[in-house]
Amino acid sequence: MTALDWKALGLKCGIEIHQQLEGKKLFCSCPTFIRDDPAHFTIQRQLRAVAGESGDVDVAAKHEMEKGKTFTYEGFTDTTCLVELDDTPPELLNQDALFASLQVVKLLNATPVDQIHVMRKTVVDGSNTSGFQRTALIARNGTIRTEHGTVTIPTISLEEDACRIIKNTPEQTLYRLDRLGIPLIEIGTGPDIVDPDHAKEVSEALGLLIRCTGRAKRGLGTIRQDVNVSIKGGTRIEIKGAQELKMIPTLVAYEALRQKTLLEMRDELKKRKASIGTPEDITHILEKSQSTVIKKALEQKGSIVAVKLTGFAGLVGKEVQPARRLGTELSDYGKARAGVKGLFHSDELPNYGITQSEVDAIKKALGCKEHDAFALIADTKEKANNAMHAVISRATHAIEGVPKEVRKANDDGTSTFLRPMSGAARLYPETDVPTIPLTSMFLEMIPTPELIDEKVKRYEAMGLGRDLALMVAKSEKTVEFETFVKHYPGIKPAYLAETYLTAERTIKRQHNIDIQPTEEDYKNLFKALNNEHISKESVMEILKENKPVADILHKYKSMSDQELLETLKDIAAKNQTLPYNALIGKAMAQLRGKASGEKIANLLKNIVNRG
Repeated sequence: MTALDWKALGLKCGIEIHQQLEGKKLFCSCPTFIRDDPAHFTIQRQLRAVAGESGDVDVAAKHEMEKGKTFTYEGFTDTTCLVELDDTPPELLNQDALFASLQVVKLLNATPVDQIHVMRKTVVDGSNTSGFQRTALIARNGTIRTEHGTVTIPTISLEEDACRIIKNTPEQTLYRLDRLGIPLIEIGTGPDIVDPDHAKEVSEALGLLIRCTGRAKRGLGTIRQDVNVSIKGGTRIEIKGAQELKMIPTLVAYEALRQKTLLEMRDELKKRKASIGTPEDITHILEKSQSTVIKKALEQKGSIVAVKLTGFAGLVGKEVQPARRLGTELSDYGKARAGVKGLFHSDELPNYGITQSEVDAIKKALGCKEHDAFALIADTKEKANNAMHAVISRATHAIEGVPKEVRKANDDGTSTFLRPMSGAARLYPETDVPTIPLTSMFLEMIPTPELIDEKVKRYEAMGLGRDLALMVAKSEKTVEFETFVKHYPGIKPAYLAETYLTAERTIKRQHNIDIQPTEEDYKNLFKALNNEHISKESVMEILKENKPVADILHKYKSMSDQELLETLKDIAAKNQTLPYNALIGKAMAQLRGKASGEKIANLLKNIVNRG
């Protein structure tokens, strides 16, 4: 896309980081690992929205409830408890998770709250069996420094993660309970991010900072970013579910482009004095249509409903993001509201089996003129009418500008409508969890974690190069690496780091072998090397076998000094005419893995000199 002038556009951007923590779940003692084996049981629920503390029902919760969906949950008898099923009150808030979140508070120079009050946040999309998510504000008013300036941190919270979605249809959603309740640190920035690349920088900096606690989970899906974007004249849009750092700049840029285009459309629609008509049943016009979608709807005794979009001609088909048009957004609203599939607009017709004569007949029935468009939906009567109300709502928003909404991040950097933006009505107190006072004495007991830069300097002092030190400091294997350094002083830390962090990748690149050594394998490997039971030359050969290290170490056992000396004497005696370098080569080839190269070279040199 063409680069935009972010300052001239009035770009405002903020990031919300959601990072899972290791250990137990937030309100029970269940483990936090994700399972892929078959579930032991399922339960079903239907959820409804309730009034929040203000007495109003949240607009987003109402939107989800109106879908009338049934939710199925998969669980495990050994790792799922009654808290996840919402069949017993929550236990006390996980103190380890609180400890880690307060470490983050210190790193961000934020001000802790006097008391932690757990709140319920209404969520009726089925992602929580209770119909709400528990969340607690931990601190406020922090900051983080970046190359583009200081970014404010208005809030730091601790909350429980949602269920993991397995399958989704318009009528039913299947969730798994293994992720529900995993502790999440949520960090929200102010609208201080100045351009798309800055958004990525801030996200990466916050993720590394949380990692300093040593409690951050690693792997796909363990950290998620929500991006908030607006431009001058637009409105704040929240894009949920960005998992890859590299896609964040694209998400920000595409949303800014979308809002810019929607504002231009608004101005044009106002010039045309655009308006939205009343839905009309046009089933009789298309009852002989050869369109597959139309025929399927009619076979199910469905209806075809259309609405006139006065002044919208040529704009419904206009791109607002790559390969996404205003018509796509109308369709998104219809799908989100009623799960319809057969939605067409006049800017894309004739097509999909609908002929020009049928288009002309629809326009005539609706009274469309030159600059008018129409949208039609084919489905069951109830679904078609329900979806059409959502389409009319989105078309009305197009005349007003940019609708305030929550969108889902797509893999290509575009986004899709998810639900209306929530408000304060979604929150009310959690009465089953006691408040937690944060006294100055308690806060003083929380140590400030070592920062990544500090770790890098310490690792460099151990003899690691800058790049390797940075790799270890950012790795999830930092704790294990430091344990190895402590327990195996006979091995240089740089060698430990290089082997532990890169051996799998190196063997894959050089030999096309996928190895998966465990931490226990590395312990056995480094212990044997430290005690000189194996040589360095054997390490990669052992790992390359892709078997439990303890089972194959005997094959690579080093020779004793006496055995090595006798073997080298024999090699020298049988090859007296060879020059020294060739003799070294022959000895190395015969004894590879049985002794270190340095020891072989030194002993052979002594033998040759004495001879």
